Amino acid sequence: MNIDKIKSKILEVKNEKLKIKVNIGRNKYEYYEGIIKDIYPNLFTVLTDKGIKSWTYSDVATKTVILSKFN
Repeated sequence: MNIDKIKSKILEVKNEKLKIKVNIGRNKYEYYEGIIKDIYPNLFTVLTDKGIKSWTYSDVATKTVILSKFN
């Protein structure tokens, strides 16, 4: 998936509640719940239950950050 497709998918879910799984290395993960707050040319910010976090689109492309909708 290229960066432009990722940006458009993130724009589609901007105001929806998301589950976020972040790979922090060595088979360790952090989990968040939140909504996408702002979208910038190189990164996006998420208002989570633990504060505001930001990630780049390449983090999503490399699956360091995995976003999924709540059902």
